[in-house]
Amino acid sequence: MKKIIVIIAVFTSLLFSSSCESELELNNPNDITVDQYWKTESDAQAGVNSIYAMFYKDGLWARWIYFRLDLTSDEGYSSSPWTELADWTRFNYINYNFWEGQVVTWRDTYKAIFRCNQVLANVPNITFQNEDDKKKILAQAKFFRALHYYYAAVLWENIPLVLTPSTPTDLPEQKNVTEIWAQIEKDLNESFVDLPTSWSGDQTGRPDKSAAKAFLAKVYMQQRKWAEAKGALEYIITGAGAKYNLVANYRDNFTDIRENNSESVFEIQFGDQRKGGTGEDQNAAVSSNRAQFFAPRSIGWSDGQARFWLVNAFKQEKNKDGNLDIRLRYTLYYPQLQADFGDKTYNKTWEWGAEEAWFRKGSRDYYRDNEDYYSQVNYRLIRYADVLLRYAEVLNETGNTAGAYQYVDMVRARVNLNTLAVAHPEIGNDKVKFLERLKMERALELAGESVRWEDLKRWGDLDTQASVDKIKLRDPDFNNFVVGKNHRLPIPQVEDDNNPNLTQHPEY
Repeated sequence: MKKIIVIIAVFTSLLFSSSCESELELNNPNDITVDQYWKTESDAQAGVNSIYAMFYKDGLWARWIYFRLDLTSDEGYSSSPWTELADWTRFNYINYNFWEGQVVTWRDTYKAIFRCNQVLANVPNITFQNEDDKKKILAQAKFFRALHYYYAAVLWENIPLVLTPSTPTDLPEQKNVTEIWAQIEKDLNESFVDLPTSWSGDQTGRPDKSAAKAFLAKVYMQQRKWAEAKGALEYIITGAGAKYNLVANYRDNFTDIRENNSESVFEIQFGDQRKGGTGEDQNAAVSSNRAQFFAPRSIGWSDGQARFWLVNAFKQEKNKDGNLDIRLRYTLYYPQLQADFGDKTYNKTWEWGAEEAWFRKGSRDYYRDNEDYYSQVNYRLIRYADVLLRYAEVLNETGNTAGAYQYVDMVRARVNLNTLAVAHPEIGNDKVKFLERLKMERALELAGESVRWEDLKRWGDLDTQASVDKIKLRDPDFNNFVVGKNHRLPIPQVEDDNNPNLTQHPEY
């Protein structure tokens, strides 16, 4: 059952008429201006709910951001007949204004940030019966401003830092990514103070203290601030936020049957109750399009596929019973799926290449045989397995390789694999070997969950030609990768042209 997030009323961005009048000074009497709004608690609640609605926009988590985070990484690729779309997953950036490649994601990112800034600027002036309710609203706005800046920093790095409601004439200054990280840290630390440890059932889907700490750990780790990341993760694993467990059935993380379960730290709430587009009208969809675009040919568009090296990686190690890792069955579609697992979901009428694979997570094959634009399956942005593997990485980086093993073993035990020490005794207490194995453990557990691109950046695997050459062996798209250039996207050219305070990345 979907909770608060997908039943919110559509809330459009407030007009700028209080600060920017039209030349004819004609106002639509149906428009609500900033001066007229932001008076009541219900205004504040609708304002913060409008931030959640940004998850359903096609530039973000409804559709296109997955092309940047999953398909650009070595886990995925595109063989779309739409050549320009496919080129943007293989580092062939010709038109910096390609809408689906990045411009719509930039637009919707800053639109989401604008909504956060509106709440943060206006809600403090509203009188609440209970001040804690006001604090929670402001904390949610800070959390989401941090979240959207986080992904913008991962994708573009040096970008404008906008902390107040925008007006059409603004020309925001570009900031170094270190300043972006600092603001994200500030927002998350402040949101942590006023977010609750949990929400009541009818508010499921809102971020709590653990979600703030989890994103803090992510931003610390991207900066290689290992000690700070360790503290953030310990809040979730051993501290006051230690309320999570791995679910017994791995696939429960990727269907709509057991959402918001004990493994979920933060997930986007999707629903299929509205069949509109991704605009601002009352019938706007609250769905994910990912399954439609990533499904195998004949049941979806197949604009995004998984690299076949993942199938082979899963088969390198059998479980304690001598069987294949069950995660392979629920992570990927591939030609031998039925032979390997007796999985009758496999449809022989699908068009397969000899070594082709597709992402299965989030598919709805458990009750239907095709996809559409209205998937109701929630997207787990952070789950506990990710937290455990991150903690193992942090312990390894801070000199406690021996202590890191147990957290990898917790993830492996769920799928009946031997302990890491038994399966890979060659690692020993070697920090470098442990990290190399952990890279694989993260791929096997988290493939297709939009973390691989940030992982590659954090590990420095995109920083040298030698490391990129290793990636090429499993993903030929990286033959196009230019070290010192393609680790970040070009800034949309339209933004560079219209804002003298914004400079295109010099490598572009």
